Amino acid sequence: MTAVTLEPTTVLDPTGPCRVHLSAGDVSLLVDLSETLLPSVVHWGAALPGLDAAEAAELVEAAVAHRTANGQDLPMRPDVLGSQHTGWSGRPGLVGDRNGAAWTPFLRVTQAHVEPLDAQGVDTEGALVNGGAARLLVAAEDAGAGLRVTIELELTPSGLLRARAKLTNTAAGSYRVQELGLLLPLPTHAKEILDFAGHWGKERTPQRRELTVGTHLREGRKGRTGADAAYVLTVGEPGFGFADGEVWGLHTGFSGNHRTWAERLYDGQQVLGGSELLLPGEVTLEQDESYSSPWLYGVHGRGLDEQAGRFHDWLRARPQHPARPRPVTLNVWEAVYFDHRLEKLTALADRAAAAGVERYVLDDGWFGARRDDNAGLGDWVVSPEVWPDGLSPLIDHVNGLGMEFGLWFEPEMVNPDSDVARAHPEWIMGPGGRLPTESRRQQVLNLGIPETYEHVRDQMVALLEEYPIAYIKWDHNRDLLEAGTHPDGRPGVHAQTLATYRLMAELKERFPDLEIESCSSGGARVDLGVLEHTDRVWTSDDIDPFERQQMHRWTQQLIPAEMMGAHIASGASHTTGRMHTLHFRAGTAVWGHLGIEWDLTQATEQETAELAEWVAFHKDHRRLLHTGHLVRLDAFDPALQIHGVVSVDRTEALFAVVAAALPDVEPVGRFRLRGLDPERRYRVRDVTPGAEPHGFRRPPWWPADEGVVVSGRALQTVGVHAPWLAPDTLRILRLEAQDTDQFPAQLTPQD
Repeated sequence: MTAVTLEPTTVLDPTGPCRVHLSAGDVSLLVDLSETLLPSVVHWGAALPGLDAAEAAELVEAAVAHRTANGQDLPMRPDVLGSQHTGWSGRPGLVGDRNGAAWTPFLRVTQAHVEPLDAQGVDTEGALVNGGAARLLVAAEDAGAGLRVTIELELTPSGLLRARAKLTNTAAGSYRVQELGLLLPLPTHAKEILDFAGHWGKERTPQRRELTVGTHLREGRKGRTGADAAYVLTVGEPGFGFADGEVWGLHTGFSGNHRTWAERLYDGQQVLGGSELLLPGEVTLEQDESYSSPWLYGVHGRGLDEQAGRFHDWLRARPQHPARPRPVTLNVWEAVYFDHRLEKLTALADRAAAAGVERYVLDDGWFGARRDDNAGLGDWVVSPEVWPDGLSPLIDHVNGLGMEFGLWFEPEMVNPDSDVARAHPEWIMGPGGRLPTESRRQQVLNLGIPETYEHVRDQMVALLEEYPIAYIKWDHNRDLLEAGTHPDGRPGVHAQTLATYRLMAELKERFPDLEIESCSSGGARVDLGVLEHTDRVWTSDDIDPFERQQMHRWTQQLIPAEMMGAHIASGASHTTGRMHTLHFRAGTAVWGHLGIEWDLTQATEQETAELAEWVAFHKDHRRLLHTGHLVRLDAFDPALQIHGVVSVDRTEALFAVVAAALPDVEPVGRFRLRGLDPERRYRVRDVTPGAEPHGFRRPPWWPADEGVVVSGRALQTVGVHAPWLAPDTLRILRLEAQDTDQFPAQLTPQD
């Protein structure tokens, strides 16, 4: 074997046998590029250590099925584009035509190379290239069709697979692109689908079904990701859970219209696929013009926690990932709504600073004629009626208390009752000759028009230059239905999405310390496309802690806790009307990027003191909460939900034991933790802030004061009894690794 260590690229020869094996994060990707054919993924899943050229050739051969009685004469070799000439009869990745021609191109590889992503480099052995974390780039062409495709397959150090394609028209005349996506294979034992449903106030609701012959297609046609997005579409071994069962998942990292699907064919072939959903005429390529698909993110794991961990590790390794401690945030929306009075807002700031808040966000209602949600959207100028002296009096007060200041915008939206809409009706998106049905009394500003883009950008820049604004809450409160471009109404969702990304990137480049939150009617724009430009998401407009327990549990299937806005609500939920104690509201919110959405001027002295205790608790533990590995226990009783986070070195952990309902049995039984070092011993303490909740009954072992010391092996193998908890209460356990001589004899397990 000849080492090619640290070379920037390793050029491949795809004219004969050619295979690439990438392996990182306990995941392997084996790709066949032989005979100039498009990449065919032979294996994507558990690592294949020690794979050599002979075994790779055997695996490629073993992937070929026998001829069927009524099948094609040549062996089927599906590729990542789902090319029809291979015999693939499922959904193709590339759909387009040149006035009815060139609709089924025969693309042949012209160039291929491997770029290492880490210091390991790659090794070559005959027809096999072995690498660690690396990027495979393949260029292919069909000269007769006038098309060139570039495909990127990247296996990151965390074991996450990123993939995308770029299509170029190389011939005279136009080529209409209807779809450009990629397909990743699923093994035959992957039989059960998990993806998500949802709506406003109830985002990311899990749903399961069997993968049968046919297509499980999830389309987003709302011009934004959607509260009902598939999110991560996972297929795995039947019965897979957080800890067990092999799973393969796909996330389409795009905030506009998109498709994600799982498909099983009559011949047993099955795949995951994803693409942007292009509306008619959105992408027509003239000669030498190109179109790139969104990034697709494929994640294999042993259980859903390992799958989520690969997403989290990759996100945290990005250079733009938030590095400083996530500021505890107060957002004033549910405290004042549109009632902007300086006296009230400064009083809120005083209460917030006293509780330990570090960021203060002024929400909707500060601009134009925006006294309610009927008018003013699009006029991003401070209202002289409400703020005769500008925002400086409030911002100076907030900054003087040691907090940074944030401001709400909805840059892509417009009320017809606004100065900008009256001056430029042609900037409003519509199908031509009429406007779409209003939603929330608003329409969409077409950022795909350069003049519109410049107008919105310049208004935002003027405010960012005038005031010390550290944070933007970027909202997006309606679907993009019938979103066309003046004057002919041609669809414009594709251009609008890219323009939004461009505007976010331009503001970040101009104001490097600016942070942006992606908010969209709550959690309707949570995806890895928008998170290339933003620092966190607003999980949901519903901050009822009972609902948030589920939303937090599943939002973290894609993003880590530090990117998940989690606020302490009012005692009575503004969305559901439910009443909850501060204990449960705060105990739910501290597990994300903590904030407060509550009129603190109405809080009692006791509530104010307890709130400060919870904020201090979060600050004490946010390094662990925002860097550790997520652990969610599979429920042994539906009344009890247990989740936690374990440090990367497994020296500390926090776990929440949450009562979602009354159990059917009492006592409920023992639970076993996960993610710990079995060779370590941990001091376990109950560190829940505040007084013990109503109905709490501790079993004899339950830690108090100094806690108890138990081995990681015992906690994970034998388990410990859960306490009795009334519904909507919880306890938080802290685990700290100890020296072996601190192990008390009375709790020594037989391990």
